[in-house]
Amino acid sequence: MAFLLALDQGTSSSRSIVFDAEGGIAGMAQREFRQIFPNPGWVEHDPMEIWRTQLDTAREALARAGIGAADVAALGITNQRETTVVWNRRTGQPIHNAIVWQDRRTEPLCARLRQDGLEGLVRERTGLIVDAYFSATKIRWLLDNVPGARAAAARGELAFGTIDTWLMWQLTGGRVHVTDVSNAARTLLFDIRRNRWDGDLLAALDIPESLLPEVRPSSHAFGETDADLLGACVPVGGMVGDQQGALFGQGCFRAGLAKNTYGTGCFMLMHTGAEFGLSNSGLITTAAAQPTTAPRFVIEGSVFIGGAVVQWLRDGLRAIRSSAEVQALAESVPDAGGVTFVPAFTGLGAPYWKPHATGAIVGLTRGTTVAHIARAALESIAFQSAALLEAINRDAGGGGVRVTELRVDGGACVNDLLMQFQADLSGIPVVRPKVVETTALGAAYLAGLAAGVYRSLDELADRWRAERTFHPTLDRARAAERMAAWEKAVGMASAE
Repeated sequence: MAFLLALDQGTSSSRSIVFDAEGGIAGMAQREFRQIFPNPGWVEHDPMEIWRTQLDTAREALARAGIGAADVAALGITNQRETTVVWNRRTGQPIHNAIVWQDRRTEPLCARLRQDGLEGLVRERTGLIVDAYFSATKIRWLLDNVPGARAAAARGELAFGTIDTWLMWQLTGGRVHVTDVSNAARTLLFDIRRNRWDGDLLAALDIPESLLPEVRPSSHAFGETDADLLGACVPVGGMVGDQQGALFGQGCFRAGLAKNTYGTGCFMLMHTGAEFGLSNSGLITTAAAQPTTAPRFVIEGSVFIGGAVVQWLRDGLRAIRSSAEVQALAESVPDAGGVTFVPAFTGLGAPYWKPHATGAIVGLTRGTTVAHIARAALESIAFQSAALLEAINRDAGGGGVRVTELRVDGGACVNDLLMQFQADLSGIPVVRPKVVETTALGAAYLAGLAAGVYRSLDELADRWRAERTFHPTLDRARAAERMAAWEKAVGMASAE
């Protein structure tokens, strides 16, 4: 039997999962690593710690699966996107900690770029917006603030990578400096329609092209790991950003198919096929996982506070002792009792983009209990995701494409109450797959395609299986009333 090894490098932990060819999990391991906060709004990781934890989990996952590296047909990498590492090509040592996607230190530079009129060019070439979220201004900060970095970059001595590229460099002993289109698309430097680095954007950001990795399709013969790392050389056949990986793992290979990941935040992506179009509804356009050199696109929206609202109920309000208790508490009342919870703890993301919004609980009465607040908290995750879905359908509807079912994954998708309410608000079936580790599964599938384990996307689509489908039961007029009440509460949370 062929096995596939997925390295799933996330924001707070490194995981490795061994899948069999049928997509079943044979072994898994996970390790957390430090979050570093040097200043308010700054978030960093130690790149060497990321590498060590990722390698350790790969070895552990193989051991738990009871196989050796020689039994692995191919390895796939999926990763937290936008997080930026710059290292010395000769020594392999980072010149600074990784600057994490959450880091906001470069917002003043972004403001200057917007004032200089760069927003239009960025949108047209990359599908993104000028924001500190993406990698380019992080690279610029490192070149401008690490002593000697800019001069070393000019001499061609430095390399840049998102975490996929960093791991690939380490896995191959520095022989391979490469990324895939889905990660390159998150740098603010990549023309996603032409699949190439953009010289105009590099010049505007003052970033030497010599820093950048080669860009390949997401399924590709990227290289082989050093034999001494895992016990044998393993071909690396897949590289993909985490959210595009989840879309691929969900079998969303054609226009109109969409997934929503319920994690700390929520990320909704809809495949748009070969059609590139800019959002008019507060979303971004980015590259999908690409099995070939043909460009494929997605519309993406992100919610800042999804499952994190349950963590707040536990740690802030102390309404529950563990996150697993929230469903029972919420189900102890028939509804939220007129309470609406807007969890804008860090502002509101798509489709609102209100960075100064604050959290609000609206509709409290003397009859309100902590159970009503818990139910409203769960409902807030679905309300935000329903707003994303409406925005996606507005953007895609002009091309005759609408989302007809929503495939879900992530930790909170196991909550039946939340999934049913999501279906009720959205008016379409919400489908939970049998394998919810879809991010890692997507990386494994991409690697398997490159290694010949799978023949086609059709074969992979046929392997996708639903565990449960939640059908809408709420009258559409009532659902519209609930969404209107939500939007009113958002307005109150966003009031200056």
